[in-house]
Amino acid sequence: MNQIEEVLVALRRVIRATDLHSKHLAKTTGLTAPQILLLQTIRDKGDVTIGEIAKDMSLSQATVTTIIDRLEKRGLVYRERSKTDKRKVHAHLTEDAHNTLQEAPIPLQDQFARQFNDLQEWEQTMIISSLQRVAQMMDAQHIDASPVLDIGTLDRQSTTIDKHDAYTDK
Repeated sequence: MNQIEEVLVALRRVIRATDLHSKHLAKTTGLTAPQILLLQTIRDKGDVTIGEIAKDMSLSQATVTTIIDRLEKRGLVYRERSKTDKRKVHAHLTEDAHNTLQEAPIPLQDQFARQFNDLQEWEQTMIISSLQRVAQMMDAQHIDASPVLDIGTLDRQSTTIDKHDAYTDK
């Protein structure tokens, strides 16, 4: 295999790993990776506003609002207007959300972050530089993206699950 093919295979593996993990999340929880990450953010931050969630997740408030709308319809989140500042709306988890998070698989980006943090600083810098160069080579440097390992739009309803097992490549 030549070097171009090796790069393309590695890129394909990253894309497939992301796709398969998204399908696994959908199959086990019925949620997308951004929905799980948003629930985790609310759980970890406690009393948090929509704006604070958006800032913490590096997403727009509109995207966070759309995700919360979907989670609220599923009975996983509820909103409450601030008692001290009526302009602010806080998001809270329901008991069902806590249960879902306990049973949910570890998000792919959490696994990645753990292993990435174990690397030497020079290795981290090299990976960042290489991936930024790959994005540039694919004319993707201007595509708006948040630090969420998922495919498709982040505020979609759910991941489509193939009839095949989520861990097959068919």
